[in-house]
Amino acid sequence: MTVGLYFADWFILAFALIVLLAVAYLSGRGQKDTEDFFLAKRKIPVWAATLSFVATEISAMTIVGVPAVGFKENWQYLQFFIGSAAARILIGYFFIPSFYKYGTVTIYEFLGKRFGSATQYCSSAFFFVTRLFASGVRLYAASLAVSVLMGWPLHYAIIFFSVISVIFIGFGGIRAVVWTGMWEAFAFYAAGAMMLYAIFNASGFSFSQFLAAASENNKLSVINWGFNFSDPNIFVIAVLNGIFGSMAAFGTDQELMQRLLTLNTRKESQKSIILTIFATLPLVTLYLAVGTAIFVYYKANPSASLPDNSDKILSHFALNFFPAGFKGIFLAAVVLASIDSPLSSLTSSFITDIYKPLSGEKDEAKLLRLSRVSILFFGIILGLTAFMCQNIEGMLWLAFKINGLTAGSLLGIFLLGIFTSRQSDKTNAFSMITAFLICLTTMILSEKKIINVGWSWFIVIGTVCAFGLSFFLSEKNNEAAK
Repeated sequence: MTVGLYFADWFILAFALIVLLAVAYLSGRGQKDTEDFFLAKRKIPVWAATLSFVATEISAMTIVGVPAVGFKENWQYLQFFIGSAAARILIGYFFIPSFYKYGTVTIYEFLGKRFGSATQYCSSAFFFVTRLFASGVRLYAASLAVSVLMGWPLHYAIIFFSVISVIFIGFGGIRAVVWTGMWEAFAFYAAGAMMLYAIFNASGFSFSQFLAAASENNKLSVINWGFNFSDPNIFVIAVLNGIFGSMAAFGTDQELMQRLLTLNTRKESQKSIILTIFATLPLVTLYLAVGTAIFVYYKANPSASLPDNSDKILSHFALNFFPAGFKGIFLAAVVLASIDSPLSSLTSSFITDIYKPLSGEKDEAKLLRLSRVSILFFGIILGLTAFMCQNIEGMLWLAFKINGLTAGSLLGIFLLGIFTSRQSDKTNAFSMITAFLICLTTMILSEKKIINVGWSWFIVIGTVCAFGLSFFLSEKNNEAAK
């Protein structure tokens, strides 16, 4: 058993960070206004935006959490991607044209122009709450992996990520995020492939032996045709959750949509989101295979030590069984996945959706300085949130539960604005809050085993409630219909 990091591992990690900071420096030079800082003046090419979207979508939660699912469960997580692919097509042909029609900096600005300030403020606030908590879990996932691999206390790893993220994004803005996203996406593919090779090498089994052992233990199951509707992994529920969840995650979440708004035209943005289907699926499959391969290894070596938390499985295996250099590849992948944090999207929403409308500030130099200060502020909050996530298990599902509480409310109002001519503002805020409370109550009752509702229903429930309440309590707007 090999323990510890070698010079090759430190070199790979240092190289990855140097490239990251160099890109941030080159990208941040000469920025004079928030349009450049938040949208890169809409001059990003399609291929770069696509890879940046993939890098942001993947995150450390996928690098660490998906192998844990492959180790503990099976490949039924891929059912979610069927619905996710359909959602990307819907976003491309319905959501993106609306955002470009109104020329918005943030997608919540679209709601403000379509409905009014109350809807814009409420939707932005929902984004803040969801993104801060969900991203805190993601940051915790990355910090947990790094703390295991490097032997650091957890809070050291959280501080490390927070400081690097604030420096990187605070100086480079969205341009730095996009261009390093290209580098990160390539690194994720390379790291996944090389980690899979390292696991096979450590175990000594062939690919056919791996398939036989995984199949024997039902680890390669993709479709669940069951009818237990409290199980989030049955096919119908997983696909529905993929459609609603991805429409909410990609179409109503500023963090991911911000990448697509950096493109010059609507058609380029539409092309980019469709291409993400073909870029993300093989990457998710690769990391599921990594987790399954680790399971097969332990099945063949039952005396090998296991971590105290299954979410640590890849980090534990890398530390104890990867050779020199391969640990550095895994560590670099986790670090790069975590540096691409939501600080830019949180700041763009705060400045555009809240501060500018309330203050009336138009001095771009002042707004740019405030944007960078805001990144520091949000970086501290994210670090504190990650620290509070200690001693949890099942990080991937926890992040989905948190997102489900508010994502449906947001999606319902976006659907109302895009597909109907109804006119409402304060009604929308009421509907969103009501839908959130209904989802929160459902989650609490479900966690206490009083009712049996899978977390994947939260977004569907929230969407239907928010859309339905606003639709029936509002008036038709003939101007909006035009």
